[in-house]
Amino acid sequence: MANSGLQILGFALSLLGLIGLIIGTILPQWKMSAYVGDNIITAISMYSGLWMTCAFQSTGQIQCKAYDSILQLDSSLQATRALMIVGIIVTGAGLGVATMGMKCTTCGGDDKTKKSRIAMAGGIILLIGALAALVACSWYAHNIIREFYNPFTPVNTKYEFGSAIFIAWAGSFLDVIGGGMLAASCPRGKSKPSYPISHRPPSSSKEYV
Repeated sequence: MANSGLQILGFALSLLGLIGLIIGTILPQWKMSAYVGDNIITAISMYSGLWMTCAFQSTGQIQCKAYDSILQLDSSLQATRALMIVGIIVTGAGLGVATMGMKCTTCGGDDKTKKSRIAMAGGIILLIGALAALVACSWYAHNIIREFYNPFTPVNTKYEFGSAIFIAWAGSFLDVIGGGMLAASCPRGKSKPSYPISHRPPSSSKEYV
């Protein structure tokens, strides 16, 4: 059976990863304006996220505007949104399943083998959710890099990585580690004796000298 301490650590890491995914999805700092070219000094910093764009002025004022219509967004942003939402939902479901299979809980019954299998299933679900979030973050980062090095992109519209994408990446990796720890709860089979068992009845004959 897997160590209960390993299960608790995996659950804690997965919970922190879920919080990171939620925070990273909400924050608008997925990409920020890059200071390249001749216009290094500017009074406004532009940030763009999955749900809105924000302008940070040097005076400390912040102005944010949500996207007007989903149909006006490009397909990559819509896919990133969908994958992040799927990753959050699946990760939450994996945590719920893992809770029933952990040794320190009683909601999954008293059968230790069954509880270990439930915890292993929860870890696998967590890995699936983390994979969806990783694909979303990597895809969004690839688009930022491609637009940054595109020679036809104007200098004042180039972006670089923001803090939110790093938070989402960190949450995904924490879910991978925690899900792997919970997935290691695979129950071991009972050991069987390696020596043959004889069913021959004892002999009643006696030897005489």
